[in-house]
Formats: sequence, structure tokens, C-alpha cells
Amino acid sequence: MKILFIGDIFGKAGRDALKKVLPELMKKEKTDFVFANAENAAGGKGITPEIAKEIFSYGVDGITLGDHVFDRKEVVPLLEDKRIVRPLNLPPGNPGRGVSFFEKNELRVALVSLLGRTFIDRVLDCPFQVISKQEFDIPTVVDMHAETTSEKIAMKWFLAGKVSALIGTHTHIQTNDEEIVSGTAYITDCGMTGPYDSVIGVDKNVILKRFLTGFPARFEPARGDVRFCGVIFEIQGTQATHIKKINIKM
Repeated sequence: MKILFIGDIFGKAGRDALKKVLPELMKKEKTDFVFANAENAAGGKGITPEIAKEIFSYGVDGITLGDHVFDRKEVVPLLEDKRIVRPLNLPPGNPGRGVSFFEKNELRVALVSLLGRTFIDRVLDCPFQVISKQEFDIPTVVDMHAETTSEKIAMKWFLAGKVSALIGTHTHIQTNDEEIVSGTAYITDCGMTGPYDSVIGVDKNVILKRFLTGFPARFEPARGDVRFCGVIFEIQGTQATHIKKINIKM
């Protein structure tokens, strides 16, 4: 089984990159499933039903979300779609699901979303405790959406050999530490699919002004130096055997 996981799709630039690159990449790599983090797909914050429909139309099978899950009020009915996976460790009572199952060509895989707690301004259950209560006997892909490398790496050691892949997202900078650990494919951050002439997707001039003056300013998505980023990994049984980075400039 070969799976492509696409890093945080940021705004229209990221969606345009997805449209341009994904269909041909799927053919070239002969992927069985395609998953993507799309919590920044709508103007850099959140996702809408229309944008989710667009992303699915390009060939994405499942979408994971993160700390911006509820930034758009239109998202609540969208969370009824089993192809949308929000963080599993949101407290009980939140809409949506943190685990979903996908089937295609007699292959079956589970997709899980976890949200880190360090420096994340949201009430959350412990991701370590929550994931430890799950039992998976099929290939399982976990999106660890977290701010710090330490929390992601700790989760790597916690889940090593228990899940097929643990893919880091949220920080938008692709790291150089892809590896297989006890049969688990891992990378601390698979990168951003979006504009790199920016500060992690946002117009760099807006961010520079905030750093220099402290004066608040509305974030605007950037548009330049667009790239498609992610990872492709292969699974035999429930164990990963190979992982490689994808970083394509437009």
C-alpha cells in the first residue's frame, strides 16, 4: 500500500498547487490513498464545505484538521462527512470524529488526527492518553498537529510500532528527519502546500510589521513561491517500509 500525505494546504495558493500537481503525482507514484491536512485551506484559517468539495475533487480521499477546526462557522455540518477528521483529543461533546476508516480496491486504512497541547490555546484532552485507548488492527495513519518538535518526537516514541505512520503538521516547515521507527513512518513536519514567499503562509510584510511594532494587523495569505509538500510512504501489512519527502516548486 502506498499513501501520500499532503502538508498543510494554505489558502488559494495551496489549493491551486494541489490542483496542478496532485493528479499527475498520483499517476506517477501509483498511490492507493491520498490524505491532506487542510485546516488552513480557507484563507489561511479553517475550511468550508465548498473548499472541502474542491479539495476532494482533485483526488484527496481524507482531510485532517487541527487547531483552526472551528474557525469557520460553516464547518459544523461538514464534520458529519466521514472523510473529514478533526482532532481526536477534543473534549467530549464536540461534533465530528477523530478517527475515520477508508476503503478502496480491497485495501483498508484508518486515519487519525491528534492535536498537541504545548502552546496551543484550546481546551484539550491529553493526546497521549486518548490515542492509547485506541486499538487498530489495520494500517493506521496519524496526523500529529502540534507546535513543538518535542511533543511530536515524544509521540513518535510513544507510538513507534503501534501505528503505520505518524506525520507531523502545523509548523509549515518541512523537516529533514523522515525515518522508519519500529515499522512506523515518521516525520516531524511534512511541510506546507502553499506560498513560501511568506511567513508560514502569511504575507511577510504584515508579520514583519507586527514583530517590529507590536501593532495588530489582519493576516493576509501570501501568493508567491508556491510549493507542494508532503510525504509518500509504503506499508506492508501494518508496518511501514519506506518514506520519502515531496517538495515541488511551481
